[in-house]
Amino acid sequence: MKFTADRLLLFGATGDLSQRMLLPSLCALDADGLLGPDVRIIGTARSPMNDAEFRNFARAALEKFLPADRRGSLASFLNRLSYQGLDATSLEGFDDLAKKVGTPAQGLAIFLSTAPSLFEPTIRGLQHAGLDGPNVRMCLEKPLGTNLDSSCEINDAVSAAFPEERIFRIDHYLGKETVQNLLALRFANILFEPLWNAAHIDHVQITVAETVGLEGRVAFYDDAGALRDMVQNHMLQLLALVAMEPPSNFDATAIRDEKVKVLRSLRQVTQSETVTGQYRAGAISGQAVPGYDDELGKDSDTETFVAIKAHVDNWRWKGVPFYLRTGKRLPKRVTEIVVQFRCVPHSIFADKGAKMTPNRLVIGIQPEENISLSLMAKVPGLDRDGIRLRSVPLDIAMRDAFTGAVRRIAYERLLLDLVEGDQTLFVRRDEVEAQWEWVDRIRALWDAQNLEPKTYTAGSWGPSAAIALAERDGVTWHE
Repeated sequence: MKFTADRLLLFGATGDLSQRMLLPSLCALDADGLLGPDVRIIGTARSPMNDAEFRNFARAALEKFLPADRRGSLASFLNRLSYQGLDATSLEGFDDLAKKVGTPAQGLAIFLSTAPSLFEPTIRGLQHAGLDGPNVRMCLEKPLGTNLDSSCEINDAVSAAFPEERIFRIDHYLGKETVQNLLALRFANILFEPLWNAAHIDHVQITVAETVGLEGRVAFYDDAGALRDMVQNHMLQLLALVAMEPPSNFDATAIRDEKVKVLRSLRQVTQSETVTGQYRAGAISGQAVPGYDDELGKDSDTETFVAIKAHVDNWRWKGVPFYLRTGKRLPKRVTEIVVQFRCVPHSIFADKGAKMTPNRLVIGIQPEENISLSLMAKVPGLDRDGIRLRSVPLDIAMRDAFTGAVRRIAYERLLLDLVEGDQTLFVRRDEVEAQWEWVDRIRALWDAQNLEPKTYTAGSWGPSAAIALAERDGVTWHE
């Protein structure tokens, strides 16, 4: 049943995600007139607060994390907020929570941003209080488990109360404008789609690099590592969008059907196709930073870097390697997709001394959203000593191309879609489980081989073995 919710219930409303992303995103939507006048936002968490205290808490978060020119009438937004303290492990507080929510005129959207261990008791509490009816939809923030079995347990618990069409699993990368633009680039331009296959593409690189270390996520990250934290969700979603077949139309079912086909086509990785690393003390942007073991306060075999050579075994991509790389304490913060095309089959300029460089498409996702296509062009001159060719970039900076367009937080789009009931940019259960199946096989490989992460200096691009992983195939990482 399609409905636009007029109640939004935020679990984990006092947490870091709420302060940095959720409350700022909702305030920005309110400032742009995109939230209906009747939408009410109820926060809940373990912390005891009344409505006024939560509004003051929200005001402080907005003043810290949302630019002043995007806040609109702050008082108007704060008046939408209310709060109910709750211990999710006990059924006792859920009746009071239901009273606070009230009876929605149109529907209720629930955003669950808590520890995975609280998912099941929270669902039981919602059922107990009658907050699971046909006009209620549920949104789940990652992590959705630590492996396939735990992910299935979470999904089973949620699906006991909510059918799949009312479950919204967030991967915030899908809310980024350039990630969405990848679909437009591929399927709205006749230029690319005929070339988007093994006959014309040599390889694909996907990099998600961070300069930060643990940043207060000590317990979570040491249990997760880079493979679970980044590859299982964000990177595999990016890979699926690059590799998917054209959907029949732009709707949630068609797009997610094609993504899951890609994920199920991923070949099992061998030992020679994966590299793990863990950073040691070094320097980033001239500032000394500690090693992972120093930040953690103990020795650990958790990987903070992983590089993988992946293959999609289907007709379109047979023989095309997908190089995935992610890590912490790398030289710069960047998320990008590089599509490396093959060389032209024959150069008519070779006898004139010209050297050819294959075309390359670079899709920047963060920190800047841009698209760059390198083309061969003739260097101006009389060519008395031969023809010179040079690779020339055609750059499209999204901010410049769409002057006046609002640069939005990824969660703005996702929260608005949650309220309105559009699942296109959310992840379906079979996608999540296909991702976990592939990642679990990699971890099982590491365990069977007793692989320990190789060390790398903070501020470098990871272990030298990661460079060798690509260079064995004559490929250089794009940096």
